[in-house]
Amino acid sequence: MDRIKRLFTIKTKFEAFLIIYALALGATERGIVYMHQYPGFGGQLLALCCTGAVFMAGGKIIDALEMQRALKN
Repeated sequence: MDRIKRLFTIKTKFEAFLIIYALALGATERGIVYMHQYPGFGGQLLALCCTGAVFMAGGKIIDALEMQRALKN
């Protein structure tokens, strides 16, 4: 079970940035869909929320990685 768990553990900043990039791609795609479904200010606001969530999640991922590294030392 530990070997499988290691596959889903973020160990380096490079891996964290790859995950954040993938989240950003999905969020922008979802934002585009929202802008087509809800034209006007509502769609733009929903698209902004999608991208804002990536910024918050990315910050948490990087902070958690740094905290994990600090606890090991």
